[in-house]
Amino acid sequence: MFKKQSRQEQRERRHLRVRKKVFGTAERPRFSVFRSEKNIYAQIIDDVKGVTLVAASSLDKDFEGLGSNKEAAKKVGEIIAKKALDKGINCVVFDRGGFIYHGRVKELAEGAREAGLQF
Repeated sequence: MFKKQSRQEQRERRHLRVRKKVFGTAERPRFSVFRSEKNIYAQIIDDVKGVTLVAASSLDKDFEGLGSNKEAAKKVGEIIAKKALDKGINCVVFDRGGFIYHGRVKELAEGAREAGLQF
């Protein structure tokens, strides 16, 4: 008999599969997304140095409102794009973190694109 994997294990396997191909450099860092039930998080990472360059989430002090809806995800995308552009980062590689490109993940990406980030 086969043991069914949990949704978390399935997401982690998808993420590892994506991470084999998606790699962030200093010129084009990786834009990583994580969503939990109540919040959404985004980071821009240089994988060569292993350093997070910019981070934003719905738990930040300057963030207002709920973190578990599409509007919040769009705001987080705009916030991280503004921080990245201030640091001189304008082109990134998108890493959806094993999540389906739909709903909150899609809104976060669209918010970042609208604010000026290219990917």
